[in-house]
Amino acid sequence: MKIALVGNPNTGKSTLFNLLTGLNQKIGNFPGITVDKKVGYCKLPDGRRAEVTDLPGTYSLYPKSKDESIVFQVLADKNNSSYPDMVVLVADATNLRRNLLLYSQVADLQLPVILALNMTDLAKKEGINVNVNLLAERLGIQIVAISARSNTGLTELKQAIGNTTKIATQLKGTDVLALAPEAIQKVKAKIGTENDYFALQVLHQHYNLDHFSEVDHAGFDQIKKATGFETSKLQTEETVARYRDLGKALTGVIEDTGAAKKFAFSDKIDSVLTNRFWGLIIFMGLLFFLFNAIFSWSAYPMEMIEFIFAKLQELGHEYLPAGQLSDLLLDGVLAGLGGIVVFIPQIAILFAFISILEDTGYMARVTFMMDRIMRKFGLSGKSVVPMIGSLACAVPSIMSARNIENWKDRIITIMVAPLVSCSARLPVYTLLISLVVPEKMIWGFINLQGLTLMGMYLISIVAAILVAFVMKFILKAKEKSYFIMEMPVYRMPRWGNVLFTMYDKSKTFVLQAGKVIIAISIVLWVMATYGPSERFEAIEKKYAAIEAQKDSVQISTLERDKSAEKLENSYAGILGHAIEPAIRPLGFDWKIGIALITSFAAREAFVGTMATIYSVEGGDENVLQIRDSMRQAVNPATGLPVFTFATGFSLMLFYAFAMQCMSTVAVVFRETKSWKWPIIQLVYMTVMAYIAALIAYQLLK
Repeated sequence: MKIALVGNPNTGKSTLFNLLTGLNQKIGNFPGITVDKKVGYCKLPDGRRAEVTDLPGTYSLYPKSKDESIVFQVLADKNNSSYPDMVVLVADATNLRRNLLLYSQVADLQLPVILALNMTDLAKKEGINVNVNLLAERLGIQIVAISARSNTGLTELKQAIGNTTKIATQLKGTDVLALAPEAIQKVKAKIGTENDYFALQVLHQHYNLDHFSEVDHAGFDQIKKATGFETSKLQTEETVARYRDLGKALTGVIEDTGAAKKFAFSDKIDSVLTNRFWGLIIFMGLLFFLFNAIFSWSAYPMEMIEFIFAKLQELGHEYLPAGQLSDLLLDGVLAGLGGIVVFIPQIAILFAFISILEDTGYMARVTFMMDRIMRKFGLSGKSVVPMIGSLACAVPSIMSARNIENWKDRIITIMVAPLVSCSARLPVYTLLISLVVPEKMIWGFINLQGLTLMGMYLISIVAAILVAFVMKFILKAKEKSYFIMEMPVYRMPRWGNVLFTMYDKSKTFVLQAGKVIIAISIVLWVMATYGPSERFEAIEKKYAAIEAQKDSVQISTLERDKSAEKLENSYAGILGHAIEPAIRPLGFDWKIGIALITSFAAREAFVGTMATIYSVEGGDENVLQIRDSMRQAVNPATGLPVFTFATGFSLMLFYAFAMQCMSTVAVVFRETKSWKWPIIQLVYMTVMAYIAALIAYQLLK
């Protein structure tokens, strides 16, 4: 059985999806479209297995964005792989009249529908009582009162799904024949459907339906012209008619005894949290607390993970048979993977905080506050959502820019979103900060390293806003943008959902980054282990001569020096030395140069590359944690540490601004349908990164 979850934004649809499917879910794309498709599986009480698809949230079947257009595409096309046997429409019990507009449209498509009346516990607290039985009788469908937040009503919903017939039972809604009867009859005859409302919707949005040919589109346009079909006028008439019918259906169904105080609590909090002055100060305070926690709370688990991987390498060199395969496994794969796994605690903390801010309703307020600022820099308030989302990952954030109708606002948002520091940069920042910033407290409670991390994130946000301001004058468009947003009421976070998010995001980070890191680590190990035969033969002769002299001081460091010299003359070393002249003004050596190259696959590859390089250089007898290896690294020309404050800050700025993520390049191409924008983005971000790193190093050295 295939089930489609449909509903307005902020109705708890995604929470219900997680409850129904648990960990048994996957994310892909709808066929031929780059919109995320969340699919999961659940078991019904009668033993049947149901496939559940979580469709994008929408207020109406008439789409305002690409995401919203997916809903009708799935519900309209019987050949679509996601076409459902039934629809579960999730409605907010605290705002039932508005939510039922979408229900009435879906119901008229004559698909079997169940109404999941969510947030019933919250409605009761607000003095709203819904007579579920009376409403079910008037609509002719099963209605189940649930609370996805408190996990109540789920069993009853599953039973209702199991009891649903293949024949739609809902009573006929608005008489759409009265809107455009002649046009509807012509479309019904043309496409062979008996459903009046489906025919009307096809006329409205046939260009959103991929299964129609160019000839079909031309035919529909001809029908509209011949019958005087006006889309915008008819949509308005339909909406007014539906609300009129819903008013009749809801008469005597809803008793609201708390209308006066319904939003009083949220309004009181908003008077402080969204205040022009205090709101931003509170937001900055929360950011500071977040980044302070990322360093302070993750210290012990990170040390434990580092110790475990160092011990595994040590034991591997001790007990595995000596040879190239063991070295590849230990110094390549294990070292590179350890460099990523160690950051799981910090990634989990970051996503836990983001989940809490979203769950409580505060993130929506941040978007509202930032809208005032963003408009001055040429961005829409809707640009804030992708930019805040970029704190996690730029790829889905760029995809979410589809919600921005204005072309100019959308392009600028796509172009600047990757500048906002994502979770992939977090391992780079924390590694470098731990090397060059002392671990000390200011005033007894401010972690200096956490403060530095917050500074890096703020620098990236400011850079994104400034670049947007410049693009505001470069790109020309006549469209006017607008920002409409629903403020959810404040709620307690769902701790189960927070834990699930921590697990899911950490797993995704490790699996996605892990694939790249392992591949890069293997290639890098081969390049760092092998080199031109004449160079390696010369090194072997040199160290054989030293060993023959039996100089005790030299022999004690023989293996390490030999490994270091081989690394420098390997293919990786040759590549690093080739680009060293270009990056030396930034304070980078050839080893960092190798990491910059591998990081263009994924930013977090920097950590895995450093782990592999220093592991190969160290030799079998010198297994150190990555931070210790980098801390001990010395510039042979100056005798000073490689990672000074100047080098560390220069490197962090380079990673803050550089476009080192092939996935982002690919998604920008997919979203803009042109190589022009990703190439411009790659060039301007690389130049910006180089100049920022150059200035920082030259001033600080």
